Amino acid sequence: MSWGTELWDQFDNLEKHTQWGIDILEKYIKFVKERTEIEVSYAKQLRNLSKKYQPKKNSKEEEEYRYTACKAFLSTLNEMNDYAGQHEVVSENLTSQILAGLARYVQELKQERKSHFHDGRKAQQHIETCWKQLESSKRRFERDCKEADRAQQYFEKMDADINVTKADVEKARQQAQVRHQMAEDSKADYSSILQKFNHEQREYYHTHIPHIFQKIQEMEERRIVRLGESMKTYAEVDRQVIPIIGKCLDGIVKAAECIDEKTDSQLVIEAYKSGFEPPGDIEFEDYTQPMKRTVSENSLSNSRGEGKAEPKFGGKPKGKLWPFIKKNKLMSLLTSPHQPPPPPPASASPSAVPNGPQSPKQQKEPLSHRFNEFMTSKPKIHCFRSLKRGGAAPEDFSNLPPEQRRKKLQQKVDELNKEIQKEMDQREAITKMKDVYLKNPQMGDPASLDHKLTEVIQNIDKLRLEAQKFEAWLAEVEGRLPARGEQRRQSGLYDAQPAPTVNNCAQARESPDGSYTEEQSQESEVKVLATDFDDEFDDEEPLPAIGTCKALYTFDGQNEGTISVVEGETLYVIEEDKGDGWTRIRRNEDEEGYVPTSYVEVYLDKNAKDS
Repeated sequence: MSWGTELWDQFDNLEKHTQWGIDILEKYIKFVKERTEIEVSYAKQLRNLSKKYQPKKNSKEEEEYRYTACKAFLSTLNEMNDYAGQHEVVSENLTSQILAGLARYVQELKQERKSHFHDGRKAQQHIETCWKQLESSKRRFERDCKEADRAQQYFEKMDADINVTKADVEKARQQAQVRHQMAEDSKADYSSILQKFNHEQREYYHTHIPHIFQKIQEMEERRIVRLGESMKTYAEVDRQVIPIIGKCLDGIVKAAECIDEKTDSQLVIEAYKSGFEPPGDIEFEDYTQPMKRTVSENSLSNSRGEGKAEPKFGGKPKGKLWPFIKKNKLMSLLTSPHQPPPPPPASASPSAVPNGPQSPKQQKEPLSHRFNEFMTSKPKIHCFRSLKRGGAAPEDFSNLPPEQRRKKLQQKVDELNKEIQKEMDQREAITKMKDVYLKNPQMGDPASLDHKLTEVIQNIDKLRLEAQKFEAWLAEVEGRLPARGEQRRQSGLYDAQPAPTVNNCAQARESPDGSYTEEQSQESEVKVLATDFDDEFDDEEPLPAIGTCKALYTFDGQNEGTISVVEGETLYVIEEDKGDGWTRIRRNEDEEGYVPTSYVEVYLDKNAKDS
């Protein structure tokens, strides 16, 4: 099967077919090129998608990726980044293994096709020239034969005519002979050219054209083979990245299998655990039975060391618990020059629950000593709202609950220790370099390192002082956080001791912004004393105002001892914040109580404050 023998007369169709083959090859090249562009674009979009959902550094999102589900999602993003890289590899391999080679091959193919068809046209032109020569010699031979016949007929006519002279007859005979000779010469020439043409025609159809068409056939078959090889390479390029893509997908599956809901739940506990115990049950307050008081119980000199306080009948029912009573009982005693100012209301703390540890009765202990001891303990946890409103967090993290504060301090200590170790490594490196300079002065001046070494040593000392400071705070927090078993044992110990019978209303009193205080046990005893002296100080004058305040927010004031305020309302300040986040205010002579300090803007009267 050869184009030279089977398609000897289809030169034009073969020319069209080979051009179509080159067009197909170029179309495939264009297809692969567009595939590479799609792969690059897809990889870029995957990378942008992965980058878009990556956690931002030094942000809240970065802290969220401690959870196993978030870690799995982060692993998925990283695997997708690698997945995008494989698509880039596909694009690069298609470009290098297919596009570059095919582009060169197409150019070579066009040149080869042009050369073959140029040879074919040249052979066609040669055979056409031979054919024209043959036709020309044939027409000339035909014309000379006709001329010879006419000359012969004219000679015969002249010879038969008796009226024609002998000279004319001789002239006609010679003319006929010349024409016959010319016809013979044309015949010989035509015969020679015909033989030559037949030889060229045989060479053309049986040698030149088959040879040219065979080369064209081989060229076309190579094109077809090359196209098939390119298609195989196209598939192999994708096949090569399938194992790596499979590993990426396996990584995603493995990350998903590592998700542990229990671990995430424990991390939530570690992140938000405050360290406080939940409040206990609230005791029933019986307002139907009046309290009985004896003269000894109403006396200031009674040390309250004689057994339990017994309820008496006939006395006036108590209103608000101290220090939220109507006319501020005990205030004349506590605000005397020899006594500290009254304490702010205590909020919920691990021991502030009604069933928690109660302050035991102190036998034969002066009242003033008990109040002084109560006032010496300052709450360490400040108001959270001040942080939410943009205030700077304290350096010792005292704004946080105990457990969270301990974690933050421990984290800070670990960071400082790492920095100290880094500086010590740097000091050791500088010392070694200085020793090398001392042994080999040509390498450098040892004195040039003294300034740097001094600076590093100063940094180490500074970091150690900072670490000691945070370690002291950490030790303080850890000392204040007894184990759950110890807290319960303390609760049982206090519950076993005799305590005054009193309607305990300190039901986990907590400031609206989340701040806490720690002196509930002292508060319980003070409330008992305030109840005992209810009648004695009923007619005392109210405290003078030391300034004014403007409510920044609306506060409901539902807890015992608090007062409700409306945003924008102006009130009188009768006691400023003692460090627990509460300020005592008055609306009129009959309405006073505590509000969160962060809820009001205070304007203190300087003269009243100084006096």
